[in-house]
Amino acid sequence: MTARAATRPVGTVTRGTTNPNRLRRMDRWIAATHGAELRRAADPVAVDLGYGAAPWTAVELLGRLRTVAPRTRVVGVEIEPVRVQRAEPYAREGLVFRRGGFEIPVRGPITLIRAANVLRQYDESKVARAWELMCGRLTPADPAVGSHGGLLVEGTCDEIGRRHVWIALGPEGPRTVTFAAHFGSLERPSDFAARLPKVLIHRNVPGEPLHAFLRDFDHAWASAAPLASYGARQRWTQAVRYVSANWPVTDGPVRWRQGEVTVSWEALAPRG
Repeated sequence: MTARAATRPVGTVTRGTTNPNRLRRMDRWIAATHGAELRRAADPVAVDLGYGAAPWTAVELLGRLRTVAPRTRVVGVEIEPVRVQRAEPYAREGLVFRRGGFEIPVRGPITLIRAANVLRQYDESKVARAWELMCGRLTPADPAVGSHGGLLVEGTCDEIGRRHVWIALGPEGPRTVTFAAHFGSLERPSDFAARLPKVLIHRNVPGEPLHAFLRDFDHAWASAAPLASYGARQRWTQAVRYVSANWPVTDGPVRWRQGEVTVSWEALAPRG
């Protein structure tokens, strides 16, 4: 292998669709659940992988993470050289842009990698290798200081960020799946099916745990319909409470009131 081949970015160019505030729900969850890990790190580094044709998401990630961990640095990574060039004017203290792919061209362990709307554009067969590469760059867990290690957040959302589904992975692999929605635009929980990450998008079929979960969530949503008169937030919270009786929901009412629910990966992982 030549030196040039050894340093070639891993991955392919994606469509690059992006909009301001598209990832606000994902960022809000990261700040709430991973803020302590960022504060604990000696040099907290977050990577916005595949930020797209414009650098809005990387700029926003820096601002949101610094509200909970002021020392955080963000590196925006894109495989398309022209996109990196266009982003350079937005660089500032704590924010730089680099050309790269799943290998992540950043020295040292990384506290956070956010890969939003990237793997959805790949074949499902490529997901495991991409996860392996990215998880291999995360800060390892250190139980002696209470650290769970770095976090990879990989998922998909609609064009304006009203519906998200993301998978959280640590150095050891996948941990949880989170569903997040704008209350006013959700007709039923199974609407999330259109925004599933690549590893789950073909698993919403009978016999798969994901299909059973969305079916049960729809039933819980229907059962909670009487609370709709008090608002969609109350209906959502009650529906999650119902569904948590049979599924390993890992968060609580504080997150539910934000339009989120997080479920253990093992419960939804594809069969076969």
